[in-house]
Amino acid sequence: MITIPTFKNVHNQFQLNGFNLNKDDLCRVAYSFIKEGEDFEKPIGDFLLDWFDDKDYIEMQTSGSTGTPKTIKVDKQAMVHSALATGDYFDLKPGMKALQCLPVKYVAGKMMLIRSIILGLDLDYVEPSSHPMQHTDATYDFVAMVPLQAQNSIVEMTRIKKLIVGGARISKDLELELLKVPTQVYETYGMTETITHIAAKRIGEKAFTILPHISIKQDDRGCLVIHAPKIIQENEIITNDLVEIVNENSFLFLGRLDNIINSGGVKIMPEQVEKKLDGKLDRRFFIASQEDHDLGEKIILVVEGEPFEVADTTFELLDKYEKPKEIYFIEKFVESENGKILRKQNLDLV
Repeated sequence: MITIPTFKNVHNQFQLNGFNLNKDDLCRVAYSFIKEGEDFEKPIGDFLLDWFDDKDYIEMQTSGSTGTPKTIKVDKQAMVHSALATGDYFDLKPGMKALQCLPVKYVAGKMMLIRSIILGLDLDYVEPSSHPMQHTDATYDFVAMVPLQAQNSIVEMTRIKKLIVGGARISKDLELELLKVPTQVYETYGMTETITHIAAKRIGEKAFTILPHISIKQDDRGCLVIHAPKIIQENEIITNDLVEIVNENSFLFLGRLDNIINSGGVKIMPEQVEKKLDGKLDRRFFIASQEDHDLGEKIILVVEGEPFEVADTTFELLDKYEKPKEIYFIEKFVESENGKILRKQNLDLV
C-alpha cells in the first residue's frame, strides 16, 4: 500500500540551495530569512513558518486578473495532493534539480517550494526577476516561469530540461521561439483556487490535458467545470472559461465568458482575435470594447508603448466585426506580479 505524505512531512532527499534540511532546519532558516534575509527571502520565511504551524490551511491571495483580489483559505493537504499530481504528470523523481524563481507571494511560487519539500527535489532559489537564469549557472530538471521570464531565458534554455509556463498567455512569437529549443516546454492552465495548474499542454499542441485525479465537464454556458476532490474543498469549481471538450481528459481553451463582446449582435471573443493578431505587432496588446451608440459595443485595440501608425495590413486576418474601431496606447501596462495584463485596470486608464 502506497503511503501518501502529509503536509507535516519533509522528504529525506529535499535540499535547499545545496543543503539537506528537515522540518526543524527549515523553521530555523525561515526565522533567519525573516530577521536578516533579503527582501525576496522574507516571504519565503513567512510561508515556511505558516506551512509548519498548527493550522491545516494556508491563506492565499488571488491575483486579481479576473476580478478584485481576495484572500482564500487553502487546505495544506490539498496542496500536497497538487504537488503529487504534478510529480506524476511531469515524472519528477527525488533528487531532481529544480529552480524557484517565482514570487512566493502567489500560489505558483508557494507550490514550487511544496513540490520540492514533498517530492524530494534539490531546489535552488533565486531572486524573482525578469531574467532568472542570469542568477545561476546550474542545469535544472524542472523550472516554472511566467512568459516574460521564458522570453528572456531563451539563450539559457539549454540548461533547462522541463519548463512549465503559466500566469499569462504565451504569445505566438514566444511559442515559435520555444519550439526551437531542446527543452520540453509546457503551457499550464489553472488558478489560485485550483492550487496552481490542473492541466498542461506541450508547446505547439492545441489541447490541454488534465492532471491525475481530476475530471472535467461543461456547464450549460459552455464553461469549464473542474472536479478535483483531492485539491478543491468544494469538490468542484465552476469557471467562467469557455472551452471545447475534446475528450474526458482534454479541452481547448476558447476565452473568458467575462470578456465576450457583443458588437452589432455578433459575439466576439477577444482572446480569439488576439490569437489572429499574434506576430502582427511587436508590442504587448489586448482587445477590448467600448460603448457605442450604433453597435452597442465597439472593438478597440489597446497597445503598450509610445503611439505609432498601425498599418491596415495588421488586421487582414480579422473578420469585419473583429476589426478595431479605435486604437489606444498606454505607456506601460498595469500587470500582476506574475506578468498577467490586468485588462480592467488598463481600460480604466483608457
